[in-house]
Amino acid sequence: MRNFFQKLLSPTPKPLATRVPDGRRVYAVGDIHGCADLFGKLITAIEADERARGPSETTVILLGDLVDRGPDSRGVIDAARGWSQTRAVRILFGNHEEMFLKSLEDEGVLRQFIRFGGKETILSYGITRDEYLKMTIEELQAAMAACIPSEDLDFMRGFEDMIVIGDYVFVHAGIRPGVDLDSQAPADLRWIREPFLSHVSQDRMCVVHGHTITDAPDVRAGRIGIDTGAYASGRLTAIGLEGAERWFLEVQ
Repeated sequence: MRNFFQKLLSPTPKPLATRVPDGRRVYAVGDIHGCADLFGKLITAIEADERARGPSETTVILLGDLVDRGPDSRGVIDAARGWSQTRAVRILFGNHEEMFLKSLEDEGVLRQFIRFGGKETILSYGITRDEYLKMTIEELQAAMAACIPSEDLDFMRGFEDMIVIGDYVFVHAGIRPGVDLDSQAPADLRWIREPFLSHVSQDRMCVVHGHTITDAPDVRAGRIGIDTGAYASGRLTAIGLEGAERWFLEVQ
């Protein structure tokens, strides 16, 4: 009987804090969308923060949508590739990378790509505005194939769909609630909004994502959104994670 009452009166244990493994540090960067200037500033900020915090096994994750909308998608790809040569950088495949690659083969996707910021990406690869305006869709597709370096396309094809480190899941857009991580569809990882955004998770795992723009980092039960709309707001955001600690970095 005594043990029974002890169990009733004992406080409910608090869930363990979401953590990355000991000895590791992670930075995740929100949607860059062709803003090479902001990306360069954020690289500098992350490197300075990393030095100030001391030695660690550090991974940087870019959450996808490196291209479109902003003025210099080619510059972002160049900077990401260069950074990955000196730092452990892993990159997620966003819906805009998906459209970019498919637009080289599918005219319908190319038209969609143009409507959602692809024009700026195309211009960043050296096609002039005058040339762009005079081209048919067929001519534009051929010009893209001629002017976009194959190494840039291969680089994007190597992007990942999901990264799991400790209790954190990193994806571009989100995950389908109720579906095991191993069974998530790539289309959801790259495109989903609802029912993911309104889902209240009871899981210890926390999803870090971009894709959906908010004025400030969107910290909810089970998810953290860090797309602060760099191309429109002029603000690019990253989250830092170490042990159970979280912090944010932002450049303007």
